[in-house]
Parts: sequence; structure tokens; C-alpha cells
Amino acid sequence: MSEMLKIENIRKVFNPGTINEKVALDGVNLTLEEGEFVTVIGGNGAGKSTTLNAVAGVWPVDSGKIYIGGEDVTKLSEHRRAQYLGRVFQDPMTGTATTMSIEENMAIAARRGKSRGLRWGITKAEREKYRQMLSTLHLGLEDRLTSKVGLLSGGQRQAITLLMASIQKPKLLLLDEHTAALDPKTAAKVLEISDQIISENHLTAMMVTHNMKDAIAHGNRLIMMHEGKVILNIAGEDKKKLTVGDLLHQFEKVSGEEFASDKALLS
Repeated sequence: MSEMLKIENIRKVFNPGTINEKVALDGVNLTLEEGEFVTVIGGNGAGKSTTLNAVAGVWPVDSGKIYIGGEDVTKLSEHRRAQYLGRVFQDPMTGTATTMSIEENMAIAARRGKSRGLRWGITKAEREKYRQMLSTLHLGLEDRLTSKVGLLSGGQRQAITLLMASIQKPKLLLLDEHTAALDPKTAAKVLEISDQIISENHLTAMMVTHNMKDAIAHGNRLIMMHEGKVILNIAGEDKKKLTVGDLLHQFEKVSGEEFASDKALLS
């Protein structure tokens, strides 16, 4: 396997030198091999989403290096990094265009970064491809290609966003609490779809979650963050054996503190 993501000692401080100074990332090191699916857990302000945003280039890091597929992207803008990444956000309304149809949304994702010429029309072959992709979701959306996305439920929109984010088989798929705004039953379905898409396309993925059970149940590796640092890194058989109690105990052992995220404990 080859390294798909390498983060070397990155640091990010917000509002430096002010009363509101916040060390968001404090020397984060992380390597993801091709095909790994890593879940990221931690309390509020631990640095989970900040790490994903650093990888995506939402803002520059203060120091350290970020490599995607062996290429140093540390100084690349968010726009220029987009060619390597697929992203799904917490808000189901973020990843799709409400007033456009399902097939139009998928066509935009499929043609991103490609020369489009003057023709916009969706071809018969493209339409059949989208229909087939949607059929794998088992949500009946393959028969609603011309429906406006704004008429769909949050779970349906998030499932479509997952397809759109993976349609070009990105080097790295970033899932930032992408089920947090959904009800438990819908969230479970979206997570099932996430597993399916990642596995079938052999994608490398990072999923931020507050839900300890989800962090344990999904992916082949789990990392826990605290105060801008990675404090736990568990993979393989060790991860499969984990329970929420084990995770809490290991957090307290490594950090010297009780895990103080009610959202994670109650999920």
C-alpha cells in the first residue's frame, strides 16, 4: 500500500496574541495508507474538524506539512486541493443545489474540473450511469432523476451528496459529522451507504464523529483527539474488540481527564 495522506507536525493557532488565542492543532502527526477508513473522535474543541479543514485547505496551517497522494499540498489553496478530495458536511443542505434536479447535481459533480464546452445536456449514457449508481442506495431515487433535490429528505440528500463526493473517486474522502443532523434511523442508513461507497470504490476516508459507538463500528482504524493532539490511535483487531467503556478508560488513562462530551456519551 502507498501513503494517501501524511500530516507532519501541523500546528494552527486562531487569534494569536489576543485574549481569545486558541491552539487548535498542536503538532498533529497522522498517516493514512491507501484504502484506510479512519474514524476521528474527541470532545468539543479537540481538533477533529479543524484537522479535516486543514487537510482541505480551508485556511493555511501555521507550521508543518500536508501531503496527499505523495504531493505536498501545504501551500495549495482550498480550490486547488479540491481535485484530490471529496467532502460531505454535517448539514445535508450544503452538498447539493436545491433548485436543480438529482441528475443535474450528479452531472455537476461528475464534470467538476473537466472541460465542458458549450453543451450542458446530460447524455443518455450519463443518465443511465446515474440511475445505476442511485439504485445501489436502495432509496428509490433511481426513478426520480428529474426531481428537484429540494423536495428530498435530509437523509436522501446526504446519500446523494455521498455519491457526488465519490463519483470521481477522490484520493481522500472527508466526512465531517455527516450524520449528526439526521435522526438515528436515517443516520444508520447513511452510515451503511458510506461504508458501501468507501469499500466498493476502495477509497481512503476520514470520518469525524461525536458518536463513540459509530466510531468503533465503522472504519478499520480509530483515532481520538484532545486539545489539538492525537492521543489514541487504534487499528485492526484491537479496534474490533473496543467497547465504549474501553474507549473512555483509555482516554482517561492517556489524557488524565474524564471524557467530558455529553453528546458523545449519550449518542
